[in-house]
Amino acid sequence: MPSIIFVEPGGAEHHVQVLEGETLLRVALEHGVEGILGDCGGNCACATCHIYAEGEAASALSAPAEDEQAMLEGALHPQANSRLGCQIKVSVALDGLIVRMPPSQV
Repeated sequence: MPSIIFVEPGGAEHHVQVLEGETLLRVALEHGVEGILGDCGGNCACATCHIYAEGEAASALSAPAEDEQAMLEGALHPQANSRLGCQIKVSVALDGLIVRMPPSQV
């Protein structure tokens, strides 16, 4: 089972064992991670699940699809490693991924 580290804007960390196939948004919400909202319910229709994907495991992520990229263009504080948590399904390749929440969603 892959392990994901969620880092809240204030620095609190959540080390979570995740079932493959779950989205980062759903996992963060289920574990009460501060700084992720998911207002659209995971439909890639907003950017309130904006995250920064970090660490070695981030290299296993494919590039964002066009609809995700369009939403990220409207996100606050975008970075090169910005992604939408609703669009990333956890796999073994993401074991050890660090998911940092941006300060804009607190």
